[in-house]
Amino acid sequence: MNDQQSVGGIPGWQQAFLRQQGLAAAYLREAQSWFDPLATSLAALCTQADKPLLIAVNGCQGSGKSTLCAYLAGHLLAQHGLRVLALSLDDFYLTRARRAELAVAVHPLLATRGVPGTHDMGLLDDTLAALLSRSRPGTVAVPRFDKAKDDRRPRAEWDTVTGALDLVLLEGWCLGARPQSPAQLDPPVNELERHEDPHATWRAYVNDVLATDFPPLYERVDAWVMLQAPAFGSVFRWRLEQERKLARSTPGRAAGVMDADQVARFIQHYQRLTEHCLATLPGAVDYLYRLDEQRRITASRSPP
Repeated sequence: MNDQQSVGGIPGWQQAFLRQQGLAAAYLREAQSWFDPLATSLAALCTQADKPLLIAVNGCQGSGKSTLCAYLAGHLLAQHGLRVLALSLDDFYLTRARRAELAVAVHPLLATRGVPGTHDMGLLDDTLAALLSRSRPGTVAVPRFDKAKDDRRPRAEWDTVTGALDLVLLEGWCLGARPQSPAQLDPPVNELERHEDPHATWRAYVNDVLATDFPPLYERVDAWVMLQAPAFGSVFRWRLEQERKLARSTPGRAAGVMDADQVARFIQHYQRLTEHCLATLPGAVDYLYRLDEQRRITASRSPP
């Protein structure tokens, strides 16, 4: 199907988007209401810029960040002729082998991907520097992470981007998070911290990385978007839905696909910073979308 052809009144690019995301057409009503104005605002920012823009999208696991970025990329190309690349912070996780080394050298919990300290920030910095160059770049290799195998894909399987971009959308669950104070770090927030990090070694390491490696990334960001969950309690159900979707798309039983008990433990790694983001970021971002338990948007805020 040509991307511009309309079927049943739905433009071709939207048809392709719905297929790729596994969504019903009903999603478009909410997207058009809430996200088309965001796309128009981002397009306006692009017209004022003399370089590709970096837009950061925060939201807890399962909140719909990647779906939002895919929709914006399609809309900005179809309606504004802009070249947009959607990136995930997840694609810059350290390899499984490197995380195993950190687990031995620093703390066993660093074997699990997710928190600051388990990303290859140097690779992310180099990739963004190439993608956001003011001069027209050549071909840029973009890493991809295979969650079903819990490891980075071989370089031969990375995506490539040729030519200049207008905008990069970078989504990540901890984007925008700032380090916590020692008083905030001390009390454990769940059983995992209480029993597996009793001396706060792991969370102090994560906090130090957040203080040193993330501010240079934040300085690159031109605008911030947040999908605000009602509470951390929503994360288990949303994350389990993601895992079941991954399982359906993965033949056999892959190493990185989790069952409900594993998801319940896994999200405890994320709880501290997710709750920290929910408490501190809504008033700091440029574009805020408040979600209910069904991920429906109930309210929004944007710059005047």
